[in-house]
Amino acid sequence: MTTKNYPCKSCGAKLEYAPGQHALQCPYCGSKNEIPEDKEATVAAVEELDYQAYLAEQAGNEPMLASQHVKCTGCGAESQLAANLVSDRCPFCAVPLIAANAYSARKIRPKAIAPFDIKESDARSKFANWITGLWFAPNALKQAYRAERGLKGIYTPYWTYDADSDTTYQGQRGVDYTVTENYTENGETKSRQVTRTNWYPAVGAVQVSFDDVLVVGSKTLPTSYAENLAPWRLEKLQGYRDDYVSGFTVEAYQVGLEPGFVDAQGKMEGEIRNAICRDIGGDHQRIIAMQPRYSNISFKHILLPIWLSSYKYGDKTYRFLVNGQTGQVQGERPYSAWKIAGAVLLAIAVVVVIAMLNHK
Repeated sequence: MTTKNYPCKSCGAKLEYAPGQHALQCPYCGSKNEIPEDKEATVAAVEELDYQAYLAEQAGNEPMLASQHVKCTGCGAESQLAANLVSDRCPFCAVPLIAANAYSARKIRPKAIAPFDIKESDARSKFANWITGLWFAPNALKQAYRAERGLKGIYTPYWTYDADSDTTYQGQRGVDYTVTENYTENGETKSRQVTRTNWYPAVGAVQVSFDDVLVVGSKTLPTSYAENLAPWRLEKLQGYRDDYVSGFTVEAYQVGLEPGFVDAQGKMEGEIRNAICRDIGGDHQRIIAMQPRYSNISFKHILLPIWLSSYKYGDKTYRFLVNGQTGQVQGERPYSAWKIAGAVLLAIAVVVVIAMLNHK
């Protein structure tokens, strides 16, 4: 599958998706083409695929995405290079990408996409507000949002997993009780109430169902920042179509279907542990062992919108992210050693002046 070009009927320029408007818009003359609604495609896009059946029978037969991808030599990100470009810059670390280094990659085709709702101008404003609140940030960061290409729209790959779980466990139930304890203070005998805990063995089983556990398919974005962009409005998913990605970068997933489910199990485990603790009851709980079994596993491969700014400071790349649906902000930031040193010297100078005045 290759990304199509949509020429403007008025001036011939390439149309780009207009966030929040459900339309393609010319960046030069402003002409718009409305994107027709396709309800059948959207219904099909959010259909859950059988995980076990795919791995056992359909691997290699499922519709795949074959396109030209470029792997960045700087940060390792894989991006789809537009058909009309011979070079570009990596949206994650700004290292040059060359079409001669492109390769054909077969990837599971994303069936659903959440189009951008937040405009680039709004994302820049959020970037500026975030920067304003940072103390000791280097000037390079404070000027980044003004750069011509300071923000870039990225469709980031995600997996969603549904599953039922049945977990047997062994643990302990702690029940508090109070006793009166005597103690001596300043030669006087006093008493106080002390809480102690009796522990009893506990065994059992819990069942927990999961719906749309999200796992980011990118290794390029800082995982904690990408995950903290949630919540996402998955109810607004649309069937994938080239219209939505016109003018934007589509990142290829680097976390595969099976490794993605391993990550999902890590997230599910927290909820299973909470369910076990509720089942054990008492005042305190200890989980000694648990054996979760998963069934009815299904998945979707989707694309979610992120506005991204990246720049180098020293030898490290820093990134700023905006949820393209909600405007939620996450960002990495460096500290300016010069500004911190200046602040320390200023503080020392103030202390010296105060001391001199007090001495006089």
